Amino acid sequence: MTRIDAKFADLLAAGQKAFVAYVMAGDPDYATSLEIVKGLPAAGVDIIELGLPFTDPMADGPTIQLAGQRALEAGQTLQKTLAMAAEFRKSDDTTPIVLMGYYNPIYSRGVDRFLAEAKAAGIDGLIIVDLPPEEDEELCIPAQKAGLNFIRLATPTTDDKRLPKVLTNTSGFVYYVSITGITGAAAAEAGDVGPEVARIKAHTDLPVIVGFGIRTPETSKAIASVADGAVVGSAIVAEIAAGKPVSEVLDFVRSLADGAHRA
Repeated sequence: MTRIDAKFADLLAAGQKAFVAYVMAGDPDYATSLEIVKGLPAAGVDIIELGLPFTDPMADGPTIQLAGQRALEAGQTLQKTLAMAAEFRKSDDTTPIVLMGYYNPIYSRGVDRFLAEAKAAGIDGLIIVDLPPEEDEELCIPAQKAGLNFIRLATPTTDDKRLPKVLTNTSGFVYYVSITGITGAAAAEAGDVGPEVARIKAHTDLPVIVGFGIRTPETSKAIASVADGAVVGSAIVAEIAAGKPVSEVLDFVRSLADGAHRA
């Protein structure tokens, strides 16, 4: 059982929905980013999604693209991102960390080396948005063998013919993208999301977590009420981009987490 599996088991036992927070590793700099990441669990975050900066983030909107650029300009690398996870693990051995990003940096490092280092650093799962199920032998299956969950995205355009393929070899949870398009582009609507979550859950026993388009505690609560939890990324990254003090960023995260936990 991974930390992700254990977390969802605990949440289920408590009758509570999950709140997942995304931050870009190294944004605006390593020290500030690490301070934010370390503060997320106390702010109510159940699972941390740690963005891996990349030069060509095709699935991300301007907010997260710029966060990646800031991180890269500040010297963030894959090595430093793994080091950040390892540093976090010195004081927290229970909160799951999912590394989210693109395949190129992993391919460049070498899959076997990366998986060994990620596991040693305390990474629990991967979301690699540019590897479709047809490429499972590339990273997904080796990751599962290494003890890491491989989390897949489903979208409004994932029809019933495609869905079983998407769910094959997926573990940890399913990440449902509530809108078509890039991150931060539109607002999620619980009325639209609910039936889609139910459709996915008819095909899998995995938790279904919904992200994209969630910016307020109210939306976090509404989306979590029709799913197993909510993910917020761009809205948190925007607070960091605005130069808010770490304490204010974490207060904002806490408000979002409280929304999801009230669902």
